Amino acid sequence: MAQRTGGLSRRRFAYLFSVGGSAALLADPAFATWMARASRRRDAEDRGSGGDGAWDAVRRQFLMPPGLHLFNAANLCPSPEPVLKALSDHTRRMDETPSPAVRDEMHGVREQVRARLAEYLRVTPEEILITRNTSEGNNLVSSGLDLRAGDEVLVFADNHPSNLGAWREKARRFGYTVTVLETPNPHPGADYYVEAVRRALTPRTKVLAFSHLTNTVGDVLPARDLCALAREHGVLSLVDGAQTFGAFDVDLRDMDPDFYTGSAHKWPCGPLEAGLLFVNRRAQPRFWPSVISAYPGQTGLSKTHEGFGQRDEPAILAFGEAIAFQRRIGMKAIEARTRELGQALIAGLRRIDGVALWTHPDPARSAGVVSFRPAALDPRRLAAALFERDGIVCAVRGGEDRGGLRFSPHIYNSHAEIERVVEAVGRAIRSGV
Repeated sequence: MAQRTGGLSRRRFAYLFSVGGSAALLADPAFATWMARASRRRDAEDRGSGGDGAWDAVRRQFLMPPGLHLFNAANLCPSPEPVLKALSDHTRRMDETPSPAVRDEMHGVREQVRARLAEYLRVTPEEILITRNTSEGNNLVSSGLDLRAGDEVLVFADNHPSNLGAWREKARRFGYTVTVLETPNPHPGADYYVEAVRRALTPRTKVLAFSHLTNTVGDVLPARDLCALAREHGVLSLVDGAQTFGAFDVDLRDMDPDFYTGSAHKWPCGPLEAGLLFVNRRAQPRFWPSVISAYPGQTGLSKTHEGFGQRDEPAILAFGEAIAFQRRIGMKAIEARTRELGQALIAGLRRIDGVALWTHPDPARSAGVVSFRPAALDPRRLAAALFERDGIVCAVRGGEDRGGLRFSPHIYNSHAEIERVVEAVGRAIRSGV
């Protein structure tokens, strides 16, 4: 097998994944060289839709060449043309005319986007803070609640560091307790999570924090039921929506959490450095601002909790365009599509001898994040080989905790690409890497 493709060696590929995942890969000049080469692949398989109909039109809104098959929505998504244009046009406008009038116009953009986000999630603009990403939103919550010695926070073990490590670090400072609940594999069913929380609740419990869809193996947690249980016991709920915001048809009025966080750069296919924090009206009196600076928002809680200094207003505007793009497709259709592709991938991988799926095949317990161990193959070597041979990009999960590969298909992927992945993984396991 060739060791270099378009200037990007397997060793370089593995290194980029180790230091920064697909974000580092996409920033590397050698990857740009490979993309230029991939854009010239015009064989029938690469051009084919695999019978995906209208989804082909969605795919054409993205700049990725036909030879690149990106399956890493759980980490970083590309943006479609309308979002890129909004970001470029308004950045240029800011730099061409840096006048007070344009600055005022850009400040007003934030409120328009806030209203669009509120409608998208079925809540009110007064409950929306525009942040930089999910991690910032989660940390604003863990820093903004008045917790002290004797209090307890419940979290599940399978949480992102910003919704697990952050609680632990702040508990060391303020003296409260963090109780970590186990997350068995495979997914044990919704009732397990509800009963685990019910058994763990005590009069000291003040917060329940969990991921709606885990970024590790794609377990869907029963968010509505968990939030209801927390509410019944006077406990605040924080839902990390990094893997459902932009992938699911999220109705926060129905879910009814106290806090919900999300990022633009994942499933919404928006820009970097834009995200949201929903703060339910009932929780707002208990939520203190963590950052005090200039240029706060103009609506509701943003007047006191969104003074973060200078903002990237063109990115915020592009965030709003990403939401508009999704709504033109329809969130029910997007959720159905990501689940459909996830199920097709699971079905294909289950046919390969040696594959150990970490993601549960039940569509009630999983969605568009699929993780597996590729027999005895080294995951990093396999990821590099999939890229070099087939133009397939996925995520590597190292370590002893359910290590392997993670694929997360989105609206720009097709069934033909799913078949390509299954064939490539099977070939690699049969022949070695």
